[in-house]
Amino acid sequence: MRVTMVHVSVKPERVSDFIEACRLNHEASVQEPGNYRFDVLQLEQEPTRFVLYEAYASLEDVAAHKRTLHYHTWREVVEPWMAQPREGVVYQGLFPKID
Repeated sequence: MRVTMVHVSVKPERVSDFIEACRLNHEASVQEPGNYRFDVLQLEQEPTRFVLYEAYASLEDVAAHKRTLHYHTWREVVEPWMAQPREGVVYQGLFPKID
């Protein structure tokens, strides 16, 4: 399993817009083959900071996600709302063990 945690800092005046754009991306992403999770998390103490937790079965599934229209739309729409460039950190998921 491949997990990417995408850290995003959003301009305060765009938080609501960002959440809505992420909802649309989430709803489409969880329908993709090979998707195990696509969580959107907001930091309680600092509501302009978010983490997208994306878990896919394989690198091929991650690559397929990055070719989808909803991903490209999300990326294009939210980029101007970011206070700094997003940072994706890739992990190999060990547990739970998914076959």
